[in-house]
Amino acid sequence: MRSALRAFALAILIALTLPSLVAHAQGWPNRPVTLIVPFPAGGNADVLARALAAELSEKLGQNFIVDNRTGAGGNIGGAAVAKAPADGYTMMFGTPGPIATNKLMYKSLPYDPEKDLVPVVLVARSPLIVVAHPSFPAKDLKELIAYAKANPGKVNAGNPGNGTLGHITSELLQQHSGIKMTHVPYRGTPPLTTDVLGGQIDVGFDFLSTYIPLVKDGKLRALAVTSRERVAELPDVMTVEQAGFAGFEASAWYAIVAPKGTPAEPIDKVNRIANDYLKSPKGKAQLATFVMQAAGGSPQDLAAYIKSELAKWGPIIKAANISM
Repeated sequence: MRSALRAFALAILIALTLPSLVAHAQGWPNRPVTLIVPFPAGGNADVLARALAAELSEKLGQNFIVDNRTGAGGNIGGAAVAKAPADGYTMMFGTPGPIATNKLMYKSLPYDPEKDLVPVVLVARSPLIVVAHPSFPAKDLKELIAYAKANPGKVNAGNPGNGTLGHITSELLQQHSGIKMTHVPYRGTPPLTTDVLGGQIDVGFDFLSTYIPLVKDGKLRALAVTSRERVAELPDVMTVEQAGFAGFEASAWYAIVAPKGTPAEPIDKVNRIANDYLKSPKGKAQLATFVMQAAGGSPQDLAAYIKSELAKWGPIIKAANISM
């Protein structure tokens, strides 16, 4: 009787502990993972994050749930990730601001991205475009620079907002070329696009995707793109580097980071799946739809890239006195 009771008790103990043993054997992840996007749904970061989240869910057998935590230029979402448990179940799909450059502009940041976040993978880049109304005298970037030098301070340069990549890219170009244009910040891409189309603003510095159909239809003129290589969608448009500025590159980039202290297993698994996705036909097709260029690489590659971005933009932001 006692042996039967012991056997029964042992069976109950095994039944109670088996789920945790199985979960441990399975490793990470054994429950859903939250992927915080610090910007609204529907934007470039959000759509790419959701495509990659679907891939991670499929390959790892657990849901990767996109959580849009918006506000303060991405800092609210960034802080949420920085302060989350470092267990691999909270990561951020972010952009240069909350991952790197916001610390150069915001006087009070609730976290330090260099100290509180660790790199996982650089996913993609998205170049900017310099556009003008067809009536503007300059037909390309070289002519814009010549015109701005002949008319100092008379060229109005619009961007989607103070401190945006469009803004600091404009400042970078002005410092490289020795020209001075009037800074005109807008509240996002739509009003900027409207005023460039209407000829109320001379040139615009903004992300590429919105302007491709307008350029192809002849409603706007593309003066340059800011990537190292010409973009497939606008093969006749020169890069800034081809206009005579060696090494010039200014791109939005999209990366996954995690709270400091996150174990190697989740970082390595996400990195591997992201790299495989970027090389796959599905990944290539989706990036082409989003007008983005695949990146990839190791966590160490992302760390080096962030460091280079801070070194590039720090002096530009300081010289332009950009403060948020």
